[in-house]
Amino acid sequence: MTNDAQGSMKLPVHKIAELVAGEVAGDGDRVIRGVAGFDEAGPDDITLAASAGYKQRIDETGAGAVIVPFEVYQSKKTLVRVKNPYLALAKVSTQFHSVSRPVVGISQQAWVGENFRCGKAASVYPGVFIGDDVTLGDRVTLHPGVVVGNGVDMGNDVTVQPNVSILERCRIGSSVLIHAGSVIGADGFGFASDGNRYHKIPQVGIVQIDDDVEIGACNTIDRATFGRTWIKRGVKTDNLVHIAHNVVVGEDTVLVAQVGISGSVTIGHHAILAGQAGISGHVAIGNRVTVGAQAGVAKSIPDGQIISGTPGMSHRLWLKTSSIIPRLPDMKKKLRELEKRVKGLEESQPR
Repeated sequence: MTNDAQGSMKLPVHKIAELVAGEVAGDGDRVIRGVAGFDEAGPDDITLAASAGYKQRIDETGAGAVIVPFEVYQSKKTLVRVKNPYLALAKVSTQFHSVSRPVVGISQQAWVGENFRCGKAASVYPGVFIGDDVTLGDRVTLHPGVVVGNGVDMGNDVTVQPNVSILERCRIGSSVLIHAGSVIGADGFGFASDGNRYHKIPQVGIVQIDDDVEIGACNTIDRATFGRTWIKRGVKTDNLVHIAHNVVVGEDTVLVAQVGISGSVTIGHHAILAGQAGISGHVAIGNRVTVGAQAGVAKSIPDGQIISGTPGMSHRLWLKTSSIIPRLPDMKKKLRELEKRVKGLEESQPR
């Protein structure tokens, strides 16, 4: 790995193949200086061709090298053949687009409360508010507009993007990234009715976010009524996700945009909740469950299931059901015709 006179990175294809545990087909000494999209890439770039459509067009790209699945082995282009092309792309792109460290230090235009404890190389930008009894680990970055409430504890290598609120007593692990506009630790939605009006139930728990979690923009993760709302290690959330009070999200689970999870739901590890999926309160979603886009889940789901539709059902059943729905008007018409014929037959019978 080298840098040229302008400071840009240069990496030969055979080194890229080593990085991603792949095999080179073609010129392994070809030098790559960047990563680009299939149709935009130039001769100094490496690109990806993983889907069927792109695999059929590999020779059309202007890229100098192409990351492909192992089953692709012949092309005019230099290929890097790998088991998992998307993972390979992520590793290569990280090499060419490493995140620069911000200026280290605590701005005089940040508000810092009492009993503040901070590790090495923190970066606290102007306009940050830090309450009392806050602890930050090493290499924490707080961007402008971040609010950190009293008693918050953060680990190492945490990055909090602009206008995020992390409210009192919440715990953030290490290697966590929270994108702009998210709110961690707002009150859970808890009210009791006396028949005429609603009375607020105090929400006295916390939110705990474990290591290696990435929270998308404008997420809202509510504090527990008692105990904790718990986002376990490796969870990744898209933008506009809502997680209610006392929810537990298991390791390496993915929540896609506009997912809504009601209170006291437990989600296992390696689950995937697709866009706009909604989960009713007090249900359990098993390990490695996939919930399809816009599905509505009202009961617990065992491990390994694929769920679609509303109400949520097995994906195979949903495919059968959804194929019937467009035919319902014709079926209704035929049913009425059959009813008339049956009624006519009944009336024609001697009594």
